Amino acid sequence: MHSTLHRLCVLSLLSVSSTLGAQTSDLARIRTAVDSIVGAALTSGRAAGVSVGVVRGKDTLVLKGYGMADLELEVPTPERAVYQIGSVTKQFTSASILLLVEQGKLSLDDPLTKYLPDYPTQGHTVTIRRLLDHSSGIAGYTEMATFGPLMVQRFPRDTLVKLFSAQPFKFAPGEAVAYNNSGYFLLGLIIEKVSGGTYADFVKKNLFDKFGMPDSRYCGQREVMKRRTEGYDFAQGRLVPTGYLDHTWPYAAGSLCSTVWDLVAWSQALHGGRVLTPASYRMMTTPAPLNDGTRVRYAMGLINDSLGGRHVIQHGGDINGFRSALAYFPDDQLTIAVLVNTSGPVSPSGILSAIADVIHGRPAAPTAIALDHPASDYAGTYRGVGRGDSLTVTVLDSAGVRFRLAAAGPQATLARYVGNDSFMIDRNRFSFVRSEGKVTAIRAELVTLVSVLTRR
Repeated sequence: MHSTLHRLCVLSLLSVSSTLGAQTSDLARIRTAVDSIVGAALTSGRAAGVSVGVVRGKDTLVLKGYGMADLELEVPTPERAVYQIGSVTKQFTSASILLLVEQGKLSLDDPLTKYLPDYPTQGHTVTIRRLLDHSSGIAGYTEMATFGPLMVQRFPRDTLVKLFSAQPFKFAPGEAVAYNNSGYFLLGLIIEKVSGGTYADFVKKNLFDKFGMPDSRYCGQREVMKRRTEGYDFAQGRLVPTGYLDHTWPYAAGSLCSTVWDLVAWSQALHGGRVLTPASYRMMTTPAPLNDGTRVRYAMGLINDSLGGRHVIQHGGDINGFRSALAYFPDDQLTIAVLVNTSGPVSPSGILSAIADVIHGRPAAPTAIALDHPASDYAGTYRGVGRGDSLTVTVLDSAGVRFRLAAAGPQATLARYVGNDSFMIDRNRFSFVRSEGKVTAIRAELVTLVSVLTRR
């Protein structure tokens, strides 16, 4: 009896030891892979520094700074380095709006003019909901040529509102999706109008202070910020200090600063149900269809999508001298945050995707299926609304169906046919529309754009 019990105890200890050994081995594998992925980007000299945070459940897999926070002073990137996070700001803005909804201070179906009565809606009804999901049709200010000279100066905020509100709507609200920063600029003004305080104070009091984000704040040039990284551009094959941007203008669309550690804490709080009620969280993470029922991927400051065959809720950001990416994989409670203090070819989303592949294992690439119609059916030039003024897609039928997006440069990309006159390029879907059997248009469903492009 004692001998049998002794053997069972030994087997149990061996099992625990084996499990711990496997976990330690897996952790070492992940950390070595992340070091290699980030190291490759930095060795090429295309970025100054990178910070990575990876947490799965309650386990911190990686929390590390790489490269340099300041090249001129030769300051290595500290563990809690502070970066400008650009459009990752948008999820904090949308969460702020939803908190005000929960407090009964506004409704997502309220018209913009209820809070900004002088805004010229040009005969359209623009609701707060349509500002949140980029389907308002309002022109984006960062795509305007006149924004360049303005962004280095400080004027009252209504200067910028007058600039983009004078532009024609790109489409009627709810008819398409075209990512733009104007909607989130307006949301910041609404938050201030309803709360009676500044946007910066609202986010600090209701989000940063409550959910363990001590190093996060509204970015400001005239503020001493410990462990703040310098921003760089990669230009003509070398790193140079980035150009000046006054943070009056990114505002609620992109003016927050944070660390990978704080962003992981935020992700765990938001997706763990501690920030919003279940109903509000569903609204924030579930994209609303367009007027015609078209499903989209952009929800409210977050993109509900798939990556490497896994469900992911994510967003990225780009601002002068900085790039960012934050993703949450619900199936295994995995958060990955990547921050880069360089505008250039090093993609934080690419680093994030590579890290996710290491953790999950890359799935087999889907195979293309045979075309239902001749490739020549699709060839032509298609134009419609894009981010900014327009989007042009040229479809070629040589050596397979290839797409060339005017905004993406001269290179044509081979598309994968998925049936029903639809093609995929990465996560972007292009569905051809027929009239009397002839192709007349493309419905382009990109991650942050949904638009119908007419054949010319």
